[in-house]
Amino acid sequence: MMSTIRRGLTLAIVLAILSLTIGVMAQDVAREDTVIFDIDSSQIANPTNFNWLVPGTLRNHGAHQAMWEPLFILNYETGQIDPWLGTSFDANETLDVWTLNLREGVKWSDGEDFNADDVMFTINMLLGDETATLAEAANMQQWIDSIEKIDDLTVQFNLKEPNPRFQLDYFSVRIWGSVLIMPEHVWAGKDPFTFTFYDEEQGWPIGTGPYTLTSAETDRMVWDRDDDWWGAAAGFQDLPEPLRLIWIITSTEENRAQLMSNAQLDSVMNLTLGAFEAIQARNPNVVAWFPELPYAWADPCARQMSFNTQVAPWDNVNMRKAVSLIIDRQQIIDVAYEGTTTPSRSFFVQYGGMEPIISAIEEAGMTLSPTADVAAAQAMIEAEGYTMNDNGLYEKDGEVLTADVVVNNSSIEYTRTVDVIVEQLIAAGIDAVARPVTGATHGDLVNNGEFQLSYDWDGCGSINEPWNSMNRYTAQFLVPIGERSPGSNNWVRWDTEGNAAYSEIVGEIGVLPLGDPAIVDMVVEAYQYLYDEVPIVPLVQASKLVPFDTTYWTGWPTQENNYNHPATWWNSTHQIIHNLTKAG
Repeated sequence: MMSTIRRGLTLAIVLAILSLTIGVMAQDVAREDTVIFDIDSSQIANPTNFNWLVPGTLRNHGAHQAMWEPLFILNYETGQIDPWLGTSFDANETLDVWTLNLREGVKWSDGEDFNADDVMFTINMLLGDETATLAEAANMQQWIDSIEKIDDLTVQFNLKEPNPRFQLDYFSVRIWGSVLIMPEHVWAGKDPFTFTFYDEEQGWPIGTGPYTLTSAETDRMVWDRDDDWWGAAAGFQDLPEPLRLIWIITSTEENRAQLMSNAQLDSVMNLTLGAFEAIQARNPNVVAWFPELPYAWADPCARQMSFNTQVAPWDNVNMRKAVSLIIDRQQIIDVAYEGTTTPSRSFFVQYGGMEPIISAIEEAGMTLSPTADVAAAQAMIEAEGYTMNDNGLYEKDGEVLTADVVVNNSSIEYTRTVDVIVEQLIAAGIDAVARPVTGATHGDLVNNGEFQLSYDWDGCGSINEPWNSMNRYTAQFLVPIGERSPGSNNWVRWDTEGNAAYSEIVGEIGVLPLGDPAIVDMVVEAYQYLYDEVPIVPLVQASKLVPFDTTYWTGWPTQENNYNHPATWWNSTHQIIHNLTKAG
């Protein structure tokens, strides 16, 4: 009873502090004119660093939802690419020259024109990164030979080889973000590795979006509407209705649930089923993507376990296979997801456009059981010379078999899943431990090869075609341990003859037109190497139970009002904000 009272008092204190701070910051803007989003993170580590190019810098605290606009937005519901700052991006017949046309009348929030010079500057900055560690630098260097300014609103991209998905992959918010164009008149002469893009006197950061930064703290970001936004003046879009947008750190699911129950939080990135049902019981204005079970939207980034394939004993493929056999995916679903998702059939997201690929992989015999086969796994471990000790753990040459699993601690979904997996591994005889770390630390550890196992979603990429996800594990991205993996690609450091063969096939897929009938068989051939050598273990599809409160705002995306998907932490959130209207 005493612990329950203490938790209640702690929560009350947290809520009081949040209410007071939000109230002070928003005292000149009424609650009914304010939209409050949560940030699924422990804190904003560097709230005054707006250099999105540097690893570890956040941009989903409002920066790329309210300030930085994308060139295009992939519409998950229609399958089309919606124009935004760009009006078209067309390829020649051989798919190796792409021409970008920009929208007329776009301006930065300081009044300067947004034009081809900004695109040229940003892309050339990425192409000039000799370390290939700036965000998107590796991808731009992989494909772009040169770029040319045709006129103030037109840029030509000359590719090294044909790429039918160049616009889709890098400039259309295919997943989460996109290549963001920066203002040349601010960034010129700055060191892209150290420039923070923040200066109150200069009015930085700036973007082309309808909101500008008001305050930046470790636990909240406040953005106010720019009534001089170019989009309204140019007739592109009306000014969005919300006068203020706030992103806040809510720390725990309990805090998020309490705030939304009291109509003090309009959007939550993700909740468990139990928390969502508790909120709805107190606040009937809360809705989700589906009006009833499963409620959740299917996130495109399927969850997986990744190995450092160059660190013993996980450099042994049989040990990696054993872990795969130990993992019970159905138990993960039952415990960590409360039944709101499904087991992965491959490492791809299970959208309709990927179904022919996934079915072909299954028909080729590369299936994944939703349940464990612990006896088979233990036989494989024992075949490698391990024996069970009196503590029920395997050891070899006097050393216990251990598994250190790093996990991003920003979401209960992640930590719950890893807790289940760790229990499964321990029960099978592996001395496993979960190591929760911040998102930035997780990124540093895996990219530098300083880990054994990782829970992540870094096979993410493919939505309606297979190449993007498969390309992430190709040999071109291999670097030694201690050197940062370019573009967060192949940080499992898969480096075998099988990977060489895999990489060659994936390279051939990459230059074929989308939908080419040869692609399915080629994917199956390449996927066999991934399946046989197990650098990653597919786990489950990622469900995101994203609730919205309609007390103050309506127009949120749902399956019925499906102008696009509901992920408010993506660069596509601009569409959501423009669709919001005051309730009542």
